[in-house]
This record gives sequence, C-alpha cells and structure tokens, in this order.
Amino acid sequence: MLRFDEVSLEFRGGGGVHDLSFRADAGEIVALVGLNGAGKTTLMRIALGMLRPQSGGVQVLGHPIEKLPTADWAGVGALIEVPLAYPELTARENLRIACLLRGADPALVPTALDDWMLAPVADRRFRRLSLGTRQRVGLAAAMQHDPRLIVLDEPSNALDPASVMLLREQLLQRAADGAGVLVSSHHLDEVARIADRVILMNRGRLIGELDTAGTDLERVFFDRIRVDDAQILEEVR
Repeated sequence: MLRFDEVSLEFRGGGGVHDLSFRADAGEIVALVGLNGAGKTTLMRIALGMLRPQSGGVQVLGHPIEKLPTADWAGVGALIEVPLAYPELTARENLRIACLLRGADPALVPTALDDWMLAPVADRRFRRLSLGTRQRVGLAAAMQHDPRLIVLDEPSNALDPASVMLLREQLLQRAADGAGVLVSSHHLDEVARIADRVILMNRGRLIGELDTAGTDLERVFFDRIRVDDAQILEEVR
C-alpha cells in the first residue's frame, strides 16, 4: 500500500529526512515512533504528496506517487497534525463535504457519526467543539470512505481514554478488512497493542524496529535513541 525507497529531503537551514526505506502492506498496521522533531510528520507529508523528496522513490497503492491517478487518491485517508474542517459548518456538514471530495456516497455520514460517537454533536458548528471532538471528526472524515491506505499523524492527540479505545478498535478493524495503516505516535504502550511493526525514527532517519513483545518499552526506546545519538556524535568527531 505504501513503499519508500531511499527517500531523502533536506530543508534549508538543516533538518529533513534521510535515506528512508520501509513499506506498509495491505492488512498491516505500521507504527512510527520517535521524539518530537524526529521527522515523523515530514515522512507522512511525503507519503501523501504534500512534500516532494529530493531523491528516492515513493509508491502509493502500487503506483509511483507522481503517477498515481487522481481518482486513486480517493483510496487514501489521512489526518496530519490537525483536522482540516470548515469552522462555521457543523460536524455533519464537514463529513458530507469530505465524502463529496473523495467521490464517496454522503449516505455514509450517519454511520460515521455513530461509529465515532459524534451523533450528539452532529449539528454543532465545528469551531464550538472540544479539541477531542474535533479530532474525532477528523478521524471520521479520514476513514468513513473505507480507504485502502490510512495515514495518521499522532491520531490520539486530545482524545480521552474512551476515544483512544475507539480509535484502536477502528484501526484494527480497518486492517482486518485489508487496509494498510501507517500511524505515528509517542504513546508506545498504545501502538504496541495494535501495531504489527513499530519503526523507530531519530534525527530524520529510520533506526530499526521495536520488539513489541518485550517489556519496559519506554526504556528500550530511549536506550535505542541514546545509542543512536552517541553514534552520530562519534561520526561527527
């Protein structure tokens, strides 16, 4: 569903991502974890064509991203950083627009409202919703059209525990139905419950995978980051 082959993008003044290679297959949940500033959001923006790499190749739904037919983008669902919505429109109206933009049937909206526990606020303007409820509207918009590839950047932001459980159930069900899922998070325990693979990212590079069957995941995570930082400093000297 998604493949990176030696992808790099460097920003003026430093930063960016370097030599990224990984894949997310159908029916698989791949979690991307790293400290703030590690490059997770940049990677996801590249995956969605929002940024263009300087080298390497990206494939989405089996096509080079630059050749992916416009109609096939409807098979992708994404939420990057914050939900994109019209603040003066209601939750229901925003979901309807999201359907129309993807060529999906607006009749899907009532089910999405129920799935994400949004029915009680369906006719409330988006700008009047709490942060957690706005996030659920964004997640509903990203997934209501049954996309084949789901890309979510820190999707549990602002969610209460009940909503986090709901998100977990939704992602597991989507993967069981054959969707490929790429999700970034800094909540290691949460992603370990659902991810088939957890990829570590540090300073714009992928530095390996985390064994979710292990214990004390946070300690292992920070140890791996410290070792990688030490190796980088040694190479610089």
